[in-house]
Amino acid sequence: MKRSQSLHVAVVDDDPSICRSLERFLRACGMQARCYDSAESFLADTESRFSCLLLDIQLGGMSGIELARELHTQGDRTPFIFISAFDDAETRASAAALGCAGYFNKSDPGIEVVDAILRATD
Repeated sequence: MKRSQSLHVAVVDDDPSICRSLERFLRACGMQARCYDSAESFLADTESRFSCLLLDIQLGGMSGIELARELHTQGDRTPFIFISAFDDAETRASAAALGCAGYFNKSDPGIEVVDAILRATD
């Protein structure tokens, strides 16, 4: 996974244990990872640049879907992948309509998420 070392991934999730787990896993896969506990804290970081974004659907304030819409409005074309503990057809359809590079349940194998990141950033 040599190419993965140059990938910088933002994880936006309000569950600290999920953030820590994803951050550790991505780093173990050779990626640089940074966690944000809300969409608002991610948007407040105007300095960092990322290769891909992992966005939780249900966040405390602005949702992951709303964050993706806001980024699109701002002209940000960074690929994004949704992760969610709650899955339904309507949410998947909204995610697909936004052009997400992947949609995963939090219980899905992490390697599938890594594969999606690699495809999205290829």
